[in-house]
Amino acid sequence: MKTFKNILYWFLIAIALIQFIPVNRVNKPVDQKVNFVNVLATPGNVQAILKKACYDCHSNETIYPDYAYVAPISWSIKNHITKGREHLNFSEWGTFNKDLKKNMLENSAKSIKDYSMPLGAYINKHPKANLTKAERVLLSDYFEGILQSGNY
Repeated sequence: MKTFKNILYWFLIAIALIQFIPVNRVNKPVDQKVNFVNVLATPGNVQAILKKACYDCHSNETIYPDYAYVAPISWSIKNHITKGREHLNFSEWGTFNKDLKKNMLENSAKSIKDYSMPLGAYINKHPKANLTKAERVLLSDYFEGILQSGNY
């Protein structure tokens, strides 16, 4: 029993100490001139879907939940956001070249259709991000329409 208490004691000390390892949660400023919804004059209903299901990981407009301030959970969340922004960042849309935009739109439409986005773990903590079939169709059709127009 003494060994268990020792292990628990040191574990709690370690958990307390890792809280002091900083995680950068500061969003870069959003230039509205290059923001996806402004560049493409995205309709309000599509904007609402993007904001509730995509923007926390795929924009510079992340809203961090309370649990994102507790290590080691904060590290995992920050890692997911960093990777999400690397794959697609709606806030920087106007800065990407045409080939990259095409690839992002194709991948986005595919990910929405095959239910791989939003991630299940995100949906578990943010139930409003769980898109209905109609919302998925609307969003994927919107992305595919942009692709067909070639105006991205």
